Amino acid sequence: MCGIAGILANGRADAALVARMTGSLRHRGPDGEGVWTDTAAGIGLGHRRLAVIDLSAAGDQPMHSHSGRHVISFNGEIYNHRALRAALAAEGAGEWRGHSDTETLLEAIEAWGLERTLQRCAGMFAFALWDRRERALFLARDRFGEKPLYYGRIGGEFLFASELKALRLHSRFDAEIDRDALAALAARGYVPAPLSIFRGIFKLPPASILRVDQAGEQLSSYWSYRAVVERGLAEPLSDEAAAREALEAALAAAIAEQSIADVPVGTFLSGGIDSSSIVALWQLHGTRPLRTYAIGFEEQGFDEAPHARAVARHFGTEHREHYVGSAEARDVIPLLPAIYDEPFADPSQIPTWLLSRLAREEVTVAVSGDGGDELLGGYTRYRTAARLWQAMARTPPVVRHVAGAALGRVPARAWEGLATLMPRRPAYPSARLRRTFHRLRSVGSAAALYGSFRDEWTGEASPVVGAPADGAGRTFDFEVGGAPDLVRMMYCDAVSYLPDDILCKVDRAAMAHGLEVRIPFLDHRVAAVAARIPASLKVRDGTGKYILRQLLFGHAPAHLFDRPKTGFSVPIGAWLKGPLKPWAEALLEPARLDREGFFDGAAIARRWREHLAGRRDATFSLWPVLMFQAWNAAR
Repeated sequence: MCGIAGILANGRADAALVARMTGSLRHRGPDGEGVWTDTAAGIGLGHRRLAVIDLSAAGDQPMHSHSGRHVISFNGEIYNHRALRAALAAEGAGEWRGHSDTETLLEAIEAWGLERTLQRCAGMFAFALWDRRERALFLARDRFGEKPLYYGRIGGEFLFASELKALRLHSRFDAEIDRDALAALAARGYVPAPLSIFRGIFKLPPASILRVDQAGEQLSSYWSYRAVVERGLAEPLSDEAAAREALEAALAAAIAEQSIADVPVGTFLSGGIDSSSIVALWQLHGTRPLRTYAIGFEEQGFDEAPHARAVARHFGTEHREHYVGSAEARDVIPLLPAIYDEPFADPSQIPTWLLSRLAREEVTVAVSGDGGDELLGGYTRYRTAARLWQAMARTPPVVRHVAGAALGRVPARAWEGLATLMPRRPAYPSARLRRTFHRLRSVGSAAALYGSFRDEWTGEASPVVGAPADGAGRTFDFEVGGAPDLVRMMYCDAVSYLPDDILCKVDRAAMAHGLEVRIPFLDHRVAAVAARIPASLKVRDGTGKYILRQLLFGHAPAHLFDRPKTGFSVPIGAWLKGPLKPWAEALLEPARLDREGFFDGAAIARRWREHLAGRRDATFSLWPVLMFQAWNAAR
């Protein structure tokens, strides 16, 4: 895992700028730095190295192919590079300088071409490749977007980097905020690709190749998750035993490949279904003894450490945990603008940073259970949306619209008063009912209903000043041919929420400590098997990830996991009413918001008052505003 940066100029490449850009990414690669420029061609590549495979100088970058035609700056891992190297040797490949996956990748590109090579690769990566013969620069990113890559034209020059901070070092960088991206942040808590928070700067989408030359830019895809899902629907694994065996075989193979490293490797362990499945199969198929790491919290309802401890004891791992007090967790908040470099508002960023710090004390690589929810139907919101839509679909649309409009005019105070008469008073009744009435009026499908669950301002205007009404933050991609609603919702998360929230969170938190994180569930061969598993084997009797549970129960007793799904987070909502209140009030002060011109001060003030009064849990609509405000103040 590393950091990359570079420039393609019309004239001479600025080697000093490339060096500064590369240096800004030192945290991503603490083991070494390399810069290569061809000033006459206008190209410069930079690389910060985190040495994981082939720790010798033979793995240093930027790296030249044996023929000299290609030069690469590579971030990531090619897990099946040994198999690729064997295939190249069978075709007559000659001597190798070392045993790095980067060298294998370069020679594969020379032998098979870029697109065909990437289709044969299993891995996570973002890289820049200079073709000296064609005088063209190629940027590429892995299938699910595990590794980041930003790019844009600044002052007539094309720049790219693993993080925005490197691009901002250009003297002519335009720091104009993209209002569409900001509205997306407010609605979702993250900025979706291809947008970035800065106008004119973009994220390379997952599974993409961008060619840049004198003729301009050409974007293409070498893999399609939509095609994988549609093929899975056409070729289902309907037999439960066959589905379980296929999933276990694919996941075990991915774990075996991802356990290979020339440095110590460990695993994040929450005690949940996903991470426990990784641990179970690692103990069977991994290539080395397993170390596991968990974070515990003092706050009731947020502490998963006892569950992780029980799982570690069952599987006999070398387990380590660290209990975090509220003050220690809150001390991370001032660091977040620099860590994430782009406003990012998933509160689990805090424990993820703490867990990464713990693991990095002993290992260089950690394995994570992320991706299981999106591939195998784990999120509660999938089941909630499906149940609610089944109830709503029985009522004609015109009746839903009229009823929703009428009920929406009832004052919030009346609903609060009515709730006090109920035997079990619902939490935040007026806020929840307002969202329900909006759904009654406007939602026409389960997929659209699901979209309303992902928008923190559903039924209301965006709080972002100048936000487009139909911008990226309020539209979702559900288009999968012939797919049931559950599959469409999972697909939507896999192509947006997964890369731009979950994987972004993990990458920045881990790389802040120079820790590489590997994710076996996102091996494309695992994803292909998961796509063939019918929805009925993913969600059954109101329980998500049914098939993965059955796989795990073949290796561990079910009682270890007999509890509701919990999120990996911290009590931000309570902290905002307590120790974080002065900090939040300073950032959310209406006059300040109106003066800065990004958010509607009155709209944010209403949401803040509702949160403080207990009429609404506004954590997930306020945290994006706070993260932007803190980031904007720090830049």
